Amino acid sequence: MTDAALGTDQQEPAVLDDVPGWFWDHDRHLFDWFLGRQEKAGFSGDLMEMGAYLGRSAIVIGAHLQAGETFTVCDLFDSDAPDDENAAEMDMSYRKTLTRTAFETNYLSFHDRLPEIIQAPTSVLADGRIPAGGFRFIHIDASHLYEHVAGDLQVARTALAPEGVVVLDDYRSAHTPGVAAATWEAVFNHGLRPVVLTDTKFYGTWGDPEPAQLDLLARRGTLPDCSITNETLASHRVVRIDGSSDGAEPFRVSRHHDRLAAEAARREQTQATEDALRAAERERDEAVRDLAARRARAAERRRPANVAKRAVGDLLPPVVTSAIRRARRG
Repeated sequence: MTDAALGTDQQEPAVLDDVPGWFWDHDRHLFDWFLGRQEKAGFSGDLMEMGAYLGRSAIVIGAHLQAGETFTVCDLFDSDAPDDENAAEMDMSYRKTLTRTAFETNYLSFHDRLPEIIQAPTSVLADGRIPAGGFRFIHIDASHLYEHVAGDLQVARTALAPEGVVVLDDYRSAHTPGVAAATWEAVFNHGLRPVVLTDTKFYGTWGDPEPAQLDLLARRGTLPDCSITNETLASHRVVRIDGSSDGAEPFRVSRHHDRLAAEAARREQTQATEDALRAAERERDEAVRDLAARRARAAERRRPANVAKRAVGDLLPPVVTSAIRRARRG
């Protein structure tokens, strides 16, 4: 999958890939897999995303909201950042495109109602407003600053049910060392246990990771270009997924898909008609120019002087004609 282009004009998405953001197919399928696995096991609990950008991952999480559950999204959106360092991060990466209105437009293209939105820094979640132990899935993708990510992890540790799953974005990118530091600190000092790693996201739990890991390893070979491997980290199993997710089932289309597809088809038909008309006009113009050139050549041949020259050439012997031509050249 290629990343969607980031533009300033908000448009209704037809498919999930139309929503700008950095959420790759491996992780979309893993979100679906973890959430669906919980549902099949009868595990209920609230869902949360810290840092939503324009909603691509939130749309996937929201598709798994069960009756009686709450989905909470916490993001600054277009509010002011709480500190200068966070403000600089926002200005560099998100300020031009990130608005709450854009997020809501994208989310409602795939769902009937919005999640519970907290438009504030994720640090406010530490004030007790969310229930302890009530969540089954939390995605952390807000700040890249170590202090913020470490705080978000502590919120997640308190909020998650014992077998709940926490996902951290950008845990290994070169430009986000703060996320890596906070992630591995939680692993080695605060009891977080890795379940599976992708190129961009870390999936962990404060419960037992082995049942999910064994289920993941059993899926090896289901996608021909996707590699699922068994690694070891400080005597603990870690599953790693990489390669291509080509062939995997796409996410469902938005409520606007059919209308947008019909509009696109009409635009293509209109463009094809205009192209055909322009091509016909070019052919007609070329035919007119060709006819004019042929008529000009014919008229030139009919000029008296040219007629006389051809007549002399036809009547005089070749030897005389050649002599005349040599004389003219001399």
